Amino acid sequence: MKPLLIAATLALTSTTGAALALDTSAGEVRIEKVAGGFTSPWAMGFLPDGGILVTELDGRLWLLRDGAATQIAGLPEIEVDGQGGLLDVMVPRDFARTREIFLSHAAPQGSGSGTALTRAILSDDATQLTEVRQLFQMAPGSSGGRHFGSRIVEGADGHIFMTIGERGDRPAAQDLSRHNGSVIRLNRDGSVPADNPFVGQDGARPEIWSYGHRNPQGAALDSTGQLWVNEHGARGGDEVNRIKPGANYGWPVISYGRHYSGMKIGEGTEKPGMEQPVSYWDPSIAPSGMTFYDGTIADWDGDAFVGSLKFDYIARLSGDDMAEVERTEAPETARVRDVRTGPDGGLWFISEGNGSIYRIVK
Repeated sequence: MKPLLIAATLALTSTTGAALALDTSAGEVRIEKVAGGFTSPWAMGFLPDGGILVTELDGRLWLLRDGAATQIAGLPEIEVDGQGGLLDVMVPRDFARTREIFLSHAAPQGSGSGTALTRAILSDDATQLTEVRQLFQMAPGSSGGRHFGSRIVEGADGHIFMTIGERGDRPAAQDLSRHNGSVIRLNRDGSVPADNPFVGQDGARPEIWSYGHRNPQGAALDSTGQLWVNEHGARGGDEVNRIKPGANYGWPVISYGRHYSGMKIGEGTEKPGMEQPVSYWDPSIAPSGMTFYDGTIADWDGDAFVGSLKFDYIARLSGDDMAEVERTEAPETARVRDVRTGPDGGLWFISEGNGSIYRIVK
């Protein structure tokens, strides 16, 4: 276990130090290292006072502030199981008043585990979580350590969205009696909004907002408040989807990829009643964190940025067809796990491969 304070190895670095210059569509930009020394960092969230929360898959939550890293105590019970562990962190818009944060994580479920959402209060000195309460846990029945999904997004109207992978159980993504392979929508207190699309439908889980997803590991709102999700295909067929309430996104009945064995997936690439992706990748890039950029690099304003775990780059997506129009590649972009627009207007990202946080600025 790491010591509580590890400023010597996990320190915020000066932004006036060495930085990598890159030529991009927006002109020359710099990649600056912000912090390093993490083990499997998964997500980050910005606090209004300048602090940064960072999750590690193995079940640690850190606060970066004033050049030092402090481990935060009081986390919920977390099952570390393959791709599962402590996953996303979401800092809501009213944090300065409520001090609430939201965490997604794998929770133990007998011999298996499932994606869960927990709400907690961050203490005034930011060293402890208090009033920890699990708001949601997916219906039991999954095993194996893959496809937890787990991105959390605060909706424009204050509802909470969370993505859930199908946990490697492909048919479950078409079963509304299970949460596998879905995007869920909750009220802030964990209750189910009355206008969710499957409320009152016999046998359906009322939390489900959309379904037929494989493993959605990136999610973000665009400038209009529309929710978008990117998700892993199998061998090819990684998708970018515009999420609509009640919609079925097809997995595993339709896909633009193939099984890892090379065999055909399902019934083809389209079927009535199932949504088409707005765009897709073939071969797969293993997409993860996602943001719609609204920072200080004007040429990128409104475009989506998605991290690639497989090919070690950040994709820029633009236009109504969300086409990939640019790749940012450098030694710093090794296994990009999370991408966010920072409060300073930079494009921030987590390199899981380097165990570090970086930002791109002009």
